[in-house]
Amino acid sequence: MASLATHSISTPHETRPFAANGHIDVVTVGDFTMGKGVFEAGWRWSNDVKPIAGTDACMGNHTGICTAGAMTVRMDDGTELTISAGDVFTIPPGHDAWTVGDEACVLYDTGVAGYAKPS
Repeated sequence: MASLATHSISTPHETRPFAANGHIDVVTVGDFTMGKGVFEAGWRWSNDVKPIAGTDACMGNHTGICTAGAMTVRMDDGTELTISAGDVFTIPPGHDAWTVGDEACVLYDTGVAGYAKPS
């Protein structure tokens, strides 16, 4: 039987630092995992997470909302999209991404169970 549960993202179960330029705080409640990623100015997946993931592209399937800043995502086929504060997003596997501008990009993301986690 399912039960009610809660846990504050301000006291995450785990914080995963990127190689540089940010981190992701991760909370798991039951079988649901949510992350709050802080992607500082200068962050780029291929520089900051690729060494941790060990894959040529990000293979995460991300869904969530951007609450600050902006991030551009480029799919392996060359398609690009910029996500800005207030945007709800879905990003399929097979992409690179980077922050836009001088402000940190903050994303709440459900596709983080294995994200930026050494294998």
